[in-house]
Amino acid sequence: MTSRSTFTEIRRTLALAFPIVIGQVGQMLMGIADSVMIGRVGTVPLAASAFGHSLFTVSFILGVGLLISVSVLGARAHGAGQSSACAEYLRHGMIMAWVMGLLGALLIFAMSLKLEIFGQPAEVNAAGETYIRIIALSLVPTLLFQVLRQFSEAVGFPWGAMGILLASVVLNVVLNWILIYGNLGAPAMGLDGAGWATLISRVVSVVGLWMWLKHRNSVSREWPGRGDNTVWWAPVVWSRLREMLQIGVPTAGQLMFEAGAFVAAAMMMGWIGTVPLAAHQIALSCASVTFMVPLGISMATSVRIGRAVGEGRSEALRRIGFGSIFIGIVFAVVFTLIFAFGGDLIVSGFTHDSEVAILAAQLLIIAAVFQIFDGGQVLASGALRGLADVKVPSVMTFVAYWLMALPTGYFLGVRRDDPHGVWIGLAVGLAAAYMFLTWRFYRKTTPENISRIA
Repeated sequence: MTSRSTFTEIRRTLALAFPIVIGQVGQMLMGIADSVMIGRVGTVPLAASAFGHSLFTVSFILGVGLLISVSVLGARAHGAGQSSACAEYLRHGMIMAWVMGLLGALLIFAMSLKLEIFGQPAEVNAAGETYIRIIALSLVPTLLFQVLRQFSEAVGFPWGAMGILLASVVLNVVLNWILIYGNLGAPAMGLDGAGWATLISRVVSVVGLWMWLKHRNSVSREWPGRGDNTVWWAPVVWSRLREMLQIGVPTAGQLMFEAGAFVAAAMMMGWIGTVPLAAHQIALSCASVTFMVPLGISMATSVRIGRAVGEGRSEALRRIGFGSIFIGIVFAVVFTLIFAFGGDLIVSGFTHDSEVAILAAQLLIIAAVFQIFDGGQVLASGALRGLADVKVPSVMTFVAYWLMALPTGYFLGVRRDDPHGVWIGLAVGLAAAYMFLTWRFYRKTTPENISRIA
């Protein structure tokens, strides 16, 4: 593995990753905009939005995991020149998105009827009930957008999704300004206004990306209903659906184990108090934005490895994977320094509550430490996903987060009434996941194993 060929692969991965990263950051900025603008209303609405997003995240991550096969298998089919197969992965992905979106929305709505079972402060439950139901409706357009975006990235055209995501962020901020605060003659809806702004923005974004892809000649060969491809309303091909679920179900489990750990961490923060929950939301929002860089590189790595498998370039797999892990950790170190030295300044833009701001800045110090592990684990996971290796990594993720991170967070945080302990537990889990998954990718790409990769 020569250094020149490795840097060539890094350069190609970054070229694909750049618009993906920008799009991911844009998507996170929508949540950041909500946190900042809701935080101006009060600490309780901010805590309620954190709780609401935690419930939304469960169904969202489950859906994203099940749909990840559109990217993995679509890229592999694209690399092998199988246009009709690529179109079929898109078509079945859209069907799955509709089903998962509707079921997930119903689940979130059902949970909103019994919020007291989650043990959150009564004022948080009261403030978030309607907001949770509104954002539940946005799950369907969110998952549909994910499928279309993964398809566009798999066939090498990520720029449209990036531009539409950024436009939706701007739209969300404008609608927040109108609906939260009651500008331009609209009623001041507070937290509920943020929910409606998010819903409208997500519907507009999926319609926009659909229209952009439908009328783009460069993807016409791989768009359902074009050429010899099956039309959109053709019957479900169950063998194709099973193939996608064989990747999607373990991936959904893996993502759920990780996301569920962060949801559980938010719950534990709520058990400690409203201020820790609000501070957790601020610190997690900041860490989530910087996480979008390694996540975007990870998504590009999955596509490039899947495409390399389809093209029969097995000798390039290790260069692509470890090159991506290296550059992702470099970015993580930069973000670590930003959080370590600029935490106070960062959190000052979210809230005027000094108690919340002080705690959030302290949590960012811990986030500065786990940035490196978080970036490394998501990149190793993306590399494995490109190989369609998802079952063992799912078990590894369960061990890291549920047998290591959460027990540590509970005993250091909840039992000691110390919110810092919850985040220390998360750092422990991320470090374990990084080591497990990187070792797994190393083993899968040894000479004796690489020859068996299809």
